[in-house]
Amino acid sequence: MSTIRDVARLAGVSTATVSRVINKDYQYKMTDETRNRVWKAIAELDYKLPPPRKDNEGKAAPKAYSAGCVLSITKEKYRDPYFMTILSGIESRFDEKGYSIGFIKTHFDLTDKKTLYETFEKPPDGLMLMETLPPDIYGYIRARVPVCIGIDTGHGDIDNVSYDQFNTALRAVRLLIARGHTQIAFIGGCCDSSTDLQSNKRYMGYMYAMMSAGLPVRAEFVKDCSWQELVCIEQVKEMMSLPSRPTAIFGASDFMAIAALSALYSMGINVPGEVAVIGITNIELSNFSSPPLSTYEIPAFEMGVQAADMFERRMREADSLPLQILLPTKEILRASV
Repeated sequence: MSTIRDVARLAGVSTATVSRVINKDYQYKMTDETRNRVWKAIAELDYKLPPPRKDNEGKAAPKAYSAGCVLSITKEKYRDPYFMTILSGIESRFDEKGYSIGFIKTHFDLTDKKTLYETFEKPPDGLMLMETLPPDIYGYIRARVPVCIGIDTGHGDIDNVSYDQFNTALRAVRLLIARGHTQIAFIGGCCDSSTDLQSNKRYMGYMYAMMSAGLPVRAEFVKDCSWQELVCIEQVKEMMSLPSRPTAIFGASDFMAIAALSALYSMGINVPGEVAVIGITNIELSNFSSPPLSTYEIPAFEMGVQAADMFERRMREADSLPLQILLPTKEILRASV
């Protein structure tokens, strides 16, 4: 027997949209084309409509939606405070609305086909994505979960909440240039496992800042550490052992910048006297590094809250165009520059 989820999948809409069509709920905007798709799916699947509600039954209680969550994690779950702060923002807003997070997975979990199939055998109402997924995995998920919300992802067909990575990196490097630095290194990672460093918007911002200032970019000063702290430390040590070494390091995240500080400390290199260091994120640890790290604050908690609000809106207005919200970043100057 067909279910409302089967109808939603065939029509390419959310279960909430199917319910509104069936119950002739006109409170939220919906195109005639969407209604027609839903009724066509109902007919094709021979879905049995629920009995009409009597007037004295009153309004149904709001649906307690459940969403899955895919974290962007390099090695272990629940390690990076940046993504954990985003998750806490989602959970905070979900708690207010009576929604729940049905499961938390990582990109690495979903590369296992058995885990992927088991996770989406009974799809959630929606999915919160903090990772740009490979096309095959993303396509499989999208076919089963029409409502997906991206948090800083490269998936352009869904709503996304993010910050301007290019502009933030540009500002960070220009700050270093304004302090008199001309030999500036970049250390970070790719957007996902299927791309290279050239696709990273923070790297693009670094390159633009250097080129627009007429400064050379030395290949040995550009490092892809795959967001691994230990790799970052070794790469910084290699750079600082060169005959001509950088006088400033731009870390594409606070974790990378703090790893760079660790490498410099182990080599007895003074910060910022010999080398300046700046990052992006403003995780709590950056205020307690040695020296305290200059960085650009990303409103991570608010990103989670905005993503949760996008989820609720998308459940109600399935046919509106995908939105992209860019939240502002804030310069935090400390002792590392």
